[in-house]
Amino acid sequence: MGDLSGKVAVITGAGRGLGREEAIQLAQQGARVVINDIDLPDAKAAAEATVEEIRGFGGEAIAVYGDCADSGDAENLMKTTLDTFGDLNIMINNAGFCRDKTIFGMSDDEFDSVVRVHLRGHFVNMRNATAYWREKAKSGEEVYGRLISTSSEAAFYGSAGQPNYAAAKAGIIAMTMGAAQLMIKYGITANVIMPRALTDMTASGGTAEMFAPPEDGSFHKFDPVNVAPLVGYLASPEAAKISGEVMIVWGNQVQIAQRPTLHEPFINPKGEVKWDVADLHSTLANHYDENYMPVWGGFSVPPV
Repeated sequence: MGDLSGKVAVITGAGRGLGREEAIQLAQQGARVVINDIDLPDAKAAAEATVEEIRGFGGEAIAVYGDCADSGDAENLMKTTLDTFGDLNIMINNAGFCRDKTIFGMSDDEFDSVVRVHLRGHFVNMRNATAYWREKAKSGEEVYGRLISTSSEAAFYGSAGQPNYAAAKAGIIAMTMGAAQLMIKYGITANVIMPRALTDMTASGGTAEMFAPPEDGSFHKFDPVNVAPLVGYLASPEAAKISGEVMIVWGNQVQIAQRPTLHEPFINPKGEVKWDVADLHSTLANHYDENYMPVWGGFSVPPV
């Protein structure tokens, strides 16, 4: 099960954390792995260490450095992958970082830089991969394609101190769902994972205490290694019928997110097409009074 022998996988942000564990997982399943990370000393050292670890157990891996959100660097990543291994089958977008602030304290650069790396970083690499697979399919060649995007539950629930990160992660879901619809005719899948994991990024985002491992050193449910098997499965032939899904993964749990659902509509009691403010208030106020709990000086939130 999960045999990826001969397949070629690109993982962005793969020197450390989630990306590293995903790269090792796919290599253990037989994939030839391209580890992409930023061209900075610490990141390069981590990427090279991951490459050597994979080669140490007989796997194939190379490192390609560059900015995942830069079109030129992304094109070089694609070219180097094809020049080295002759194909691309699995694109895992994982790279990201945090610059947390509340919305009234966030600078333009703190917003733009995070959205750029997370959302644009997904876009340019998804564009390159899907264009390559489409051209192969149009030429009559057999295509094996898997897109795996990395989002966060912040996309669902918001994050008061992460308006940049939450917005980018919501955009990743929307973009991946569109890719899933577009590429299914070629037999290509596109899915989103939402990992709960202790990594350099989550620690820098101020969540280190929440994710702190047990003092007794026991196996930790937020270890990034726990996320990797789901990525290995979604990349595998066995997951060919799974596409357009969002999955939360951590510890020994995988949850499939349900599509958003709409409440039953409220109908204008006067039967008119256009509401007036008074009727909206009497209708909606009753609903919120009956179903929601007042907090924060009168604001309403749904019951847990």
